[in-house]
Amino acid sequence: MSAVIRASIVVVVAGLTLIVACTVQQPAAKPARQHVPTQRAASAAARAVVTGRVGTYQVAERQLTFIEPPYVGSAGQRLGRRTLITEIRYPRARGPFPLLMFAPGFMQCGGSYPDLLEAWASAGYVVAVVDFPRTDCRVGAAAYEPDLVNQPRDMSYVLSRLLAQSTRPHGPLSGLLNRHEIAAAGQSDGGDTVAALAANACCADRRLKAAAVLSGAEWPPMPGRYFPRGAPPMLFVQGSADTINPPWTSLQLYRADHARARYYLDLFSITHMTPYAGTNRVERLVARVTLAFFDRYVLGQDDALAVMEREGNVTGTSALVSGGQLPPGR
Repeated sequence: MSAVIRASIVVVVAGLTLIVACTVQQPAAKPARQHVPTQRAASAAARAVVTGRVGTYQVAERQLTFIEPPYVGSAGQRLGRRTLITEIRYPRARGPFPLLMFAPGFMQCGGSYPDLLEAWASAGYVVAVVDFPRTDCRVGAAAYEPDLVNQPRDMSYVLSRLLAQSTRPHGPLSGLLNRHEIAAAGQSDGGDTVAALAANACCADRRLKAAAVLSGAEWPPMPGRYFPRGAPPMLFVQGSADTINPPWTSLQLYRADHARARYYLDLFSITHMTPYAGTNRVERLVARVTLAFFDRYVLGQDDALAVMEREGNVTGTSALVSGGQLPPGR
């Protein structure tokens, strides 16, 4: 659902230090859909960081469930336990790998974005999708969009738990994650969530090295200011024919960001879900551009900028601009 301005007045989550409790489900990893010649080759590629090429690694999947304890919000409200189902796609090779946190849109889960998530994971990223407790694909008529103000905290909570599990000598994530290579991406309301996680004073997580906001916006009830003192490099992706999240909302974020490393990918005549769901040429373009963006700003690969520019500027299809420059016709 759109992140256009709404009149909802909601309570907000305060950043509190809490004792962590979690329960973990550990189903067997699914068979991979990608093929690599040998496990030794995949491990060697992992030690050389990542290549940034889709299909480099086989991809496995696992689901973990984290229970966030009750806490008191900034206005004195008491929030109950939050169950955070987390879908993880990861390379079938020895780590550590960079971590990409993903926030789905309203009433969506990771299953809405299978090819995009697979592309990132097969290129060498661990992709963790947080299914939010009051807005995911399972809640149906009980979905409550104003709970979006609590979702940035959910993302930070799960991030902390994943990093903690990676440091354990044994377990499903042991040694899998590089704690210094972390990014976030989100679509629609998930894009709103990630915009706040990266750039709002209320809930910015300074562990992020980069963030991609996919058809997202500022969420007015968020209590803090956006971009009060800088943000990590950010990429804003937007379809020009999106009627659910109008282009001006993404442009508002892009223009409010004063960092030098900020980008806007304009997808001509494209609607709200097309660039991220299913298999189509625009979705594949978005996968390549976002991957190059993360390779540049998470992994520090300088040559990835040239890949971004080449893949993002396609005559009749898309335009990639940066540094405050506006896309054609804006």
